[in-house]
Amino acid sequence: MEIIARIYTDFKEKFGIPRQSGLAKTRGRIVFEPKYRNPDALRGIEGYSHLWLIWQFSEATSEDWRPTVRPPRLGGNKKMGVFATRSPYRPNPIGLSSVEFERVENEGDDGLVIYVRGADILDGTPIYDIKPYLAFTDSHPDAKCGFADEKFGKKLNTHIPQDLQSRISKDELSELIEILEEDPRPQYQSDPERVYGMKLRGLEVRFKVEGSTLYVTEITNS
Repeated sequence: MEIIARIYTDFKEKFGIPRQSGLAKTRGRIVFEPKYRNPDALRGIEGYSHLWLIWQFSEATSEDWRPTVRPPRLGGNKKMGVFATRSPYRPNPIGLSSVEFERVENEGDDGLVIYVRGADILDGTPIYDIKPYLAFTDSHPDAKCGFADEKFGKKLNTHIPQDLQSRISKDELSELIEILEEDPRPQYQSDPERVYGMKLRGLEVRFKVEGSTLYVTEITNS
């Protein structure tokens, strides 16, 4: 398979990336490789509200594969079959994300660039394909979700002091809260005294978690 594009996001490291697409309105900018910068390839894409991205787990490659993995959502101690999880450590390092389509812009040398929201993808990740999301066949509201059903929807109360909120824009604040509510910590870590740090769009965000509340302690330029 050939890489057709790369997506550029606010995530420069894996820590802090939402565990699934669509959980936060994170920004994404898809730039096509020169070979695929043909405007005809995007004809009609504005008619869709969401897209499927097929991409490469470029930071999770391995020569060997294992039949079981330890999902972080289960505390990192329980093994599950790799094909019963969305672990990045797979026989083929392929990821799948549903994102919200925003717009297409002509950006000169980069050609037509697609802007999306809700990407759970590391900055610079290679894209293999883009397909339209079709609600009448792709959406299954009554589907069973295995062990993920038990963990979905449990959000942290997020407290950010007013003086720290004033250092960032309203859009940045909204995006940050959505990410932090999903609890970016590994599920097996619960030390209330530990200070965690994550990078987002040129910011270094530090926080602690006590019970069901996350407290942001510092926001600085990274």
